[in-house]
Amino acid sequence: MYKAHYQVLIVGGGSAGITVAAYLANEPSKPEVAIIEPSPRHFYQPLWTLVGAGVFPRENSMRDEADFIPPGTTWIQAAVSGFDPEHNRITLHSGDTIGYDYLVVAMGIQIDWDKIKGLKESIGKEGVCSNYSYETVESTWDNIRTFRGGNAIFTQPATPIKCGGAPQKIAYLAEDYFRKSGVRERSKVMFMSAGGGIFGVKKYADTLNQVIKRKQIDARFQHNLVEIRPDRREAVFVQLNNDNAEVVVNYEMIHVTPPMSAPDLIKQSVLADANGWVDVDKYTLRHARYKNVFSLGDCANLPTSKTGAAIRKQAPVVVENMIASMNGKPLPAVYNGYTSCPLVTGYGSLILAEFDYNQQPLETFPFNQAQERYSMYALKAYGLPAMYWNGMLRGRI
Repeated sequence: MYKAHYQVLIVGGGSAGITVAAYLANEPSKPEVAIIEPSPRHFYQPLWTLVGAGVFPRENSMRDEADFIPPGTTWIQAAVSGFDPEHNRITLHSGDTIGYDYLVVAMGIQIDWDKIKGLKESIGKEGVCSNYSYETVESTWDNIRTFRGGNAIFTQPATPIKCGGAPQKIAYLAEDYFRKSGVRERSKVMFMSAGGGIFGVKKYADTLNQVIKRKQIDARFQHNLVEIRPDRREAVFVQLNNDNAEVVVNYEMIHVTPPMSAPDLIKQSVLADANGWVDVDKYTLRHARYKNVFSLGDCANLPTSKTGAAIRKQAPVVVENMIASMNGKPLPAVYNGYTSCPLVTGYGSLILAEFDYNQQPLETFPFNQAQERYSMYALKAYGLPAMYWNGMLRGRI
């Protein structure tokens, strides 16, 4: 059973929430911490690109949530229905309220399947697939391995998304597989993105544009998917740079990256900024108005890519600043916007993009990470998952 008040209350037990809890559990002061998270399962979502490409079974991405709740931390297996930062409390769906001295909001991002007409009903059927949920990720591999030619479309929406590079990664892997399976010559691979270009950091964009050229992918930008017509196998796009003119493209398979947004609960709360994300200072990660509230990860309004790598750098900043605040001291830690996008360009090749708030490369290794390398592919496939489960979620890295 849970108590009516905790020193630190963390809403969300995904990558961000568990990592913050793990760092707090390692603190000498040992603050009393509770995590509110309804799901019994925890997912390493970066693996889903490779699951969708047939490299790993989806089960490799899943663990029991209970195994990662840090020692001494209370797990409240429930859902939050409201925030009341004026009175330092939250409300659960049950109607119970829980008070806190400090609040950490780490609720992740919301997948808005219903924002594309026809998608919710057609996902996982008749050539429509997506890597963006545990339930649908296997449909991507089913489509890729049974593809016999025609139009294979890969989309990216106009909204912020988790792992901004993921929509193009599955396109590169699919194209690679089509070559191996002998269907590439009768296939048209199309990357239809609502964005203005392939990537926001020029160093990596230059290489990615060469990848697109080499793979003969038809890349169209400012094209936002708005409707799926499964009975006719038609995808409807609007051209954002042409008065939303409608473009209809037939498909044999279409991988959809759905629109995403802040969780509705946050959008409707006083914690949100004008766009619905938790309103924090981008350097200290403390809320702009409520000084005992911090946020990190996908639900925060930080102007950087929403990735697990970003969370790995954000979590220590949150904890250091929270402990300083508890002791009445100025906030010492600064987050510089670091994030990382491991951009898979085929089976066995990867560009490791790392950069900061200013879109400047911030690379880890002593070589040019804009070059495609097998070593970086191996890091993503085998090294990073091990680091995640055994290091990051334990508060060790």
